[in-house]
Amino acid sequence: MEGKYLITVVGPTAIGKTSLAIAIARHYNTEIISADSRQFYKEMSIGTAVPSADELAAVPHHFIQHKSIFDEYSVGDFEREAIQMLELLFKQHDVIVMVGGSGLYVDAIKHGLDNFPTINKEVREALNQTLTNEGILSLQEKLKILDRDYYDRVDLNNPHRLIRALEVCIGSGLPYSSFLNQEKAVRNFKPITIGISAERKTVYDRINQRVDMMLEQGLVQEVRSLEKQQSLNALQTVGYRELFRYFDGDCDLDTAMAEIKKNTRRFAKRQLTWLKKKEDIHWVDYKYDLNELLKTIEQEIYKQ
Repeated sequence: MEGKYLITVVGPTAIGKTSLAIAIARHYNTEIISADSRQFYKEMSIGTAVPSADELAAVPHHFIQHKSIFDEYSVGDFEREAIQMLELLFKQHDVIVMVGGSGLYVDAIKHGLDNFPTINKEVREALNQTLTNEGILSLQEKLKILDRDYYDRVDLNNPHRLIRALEVCIGSGLPYSSFLNQEKAVRNFKPITIGISAERKTVYDRINQRVDMMLEQGLVQEVRSLEKQQSLNALQTVGYRELFRYFDGDCDLDTAMAEIKKNTRRFAKRQLTWLKKKEDIHWVDYKYDLNELLKTIEQEIYKQ
């Protein structure tokens, strides 16, 4: 598809990606694909900062709350469905906007996924049993031994990611990281990526304010409604894990909320670490001038 462009908006959580993506999409009279894996699930709204009803009405959005927490949904599934959606949307538009805080999911669309070997499902079942019996620290120690490179990069508090890496290490006999950064798929569009940045204090202040707002919006009630499903993979995420501990009596509410803020700040730091390694991102300050930014995008389109 000649002359087709995917403008992707990235940056740390709570930095304002949604509002910028909507502004760009409205300028080009186009649509938005979400690559935020936490916002895929219809049962999770407040804790994942799903765009408001007004924001969703401003521009057509795709891949927002289109799955249930009971569904098995992988990054590979998302890549396949999103590429199919892009092929349809590019028949109507020359520019599509993608937005999201999940670096792996963004990269899957822009460049394609790495190819991993097929692993016997019994390996994963055994690792899930280890998680249940021995806790997440046991998985962390195993990964540290089997693949120190990926151990240094992965979210060590995400059991789903740990188990995925370990099953590849155990099933293939090779480090998970050795399968990364292989030759990727050819895409029929040209990517332009805009990153929103701010000083660390600003990012952290915005995160703290967002968590306070979530509490006011009913976060505790939302998580309480999902308490019986807390073992599901979709719920192994910041904002939910901490409140499940509160419900179990392991801490009080103030402590749980402080932990949500702390873990969200850590998540933002990992997002920035991931993004700073990318060389194709045009960084703008969170107080950007929209007209100047649109000029930059036009220059990039003209160059390509």
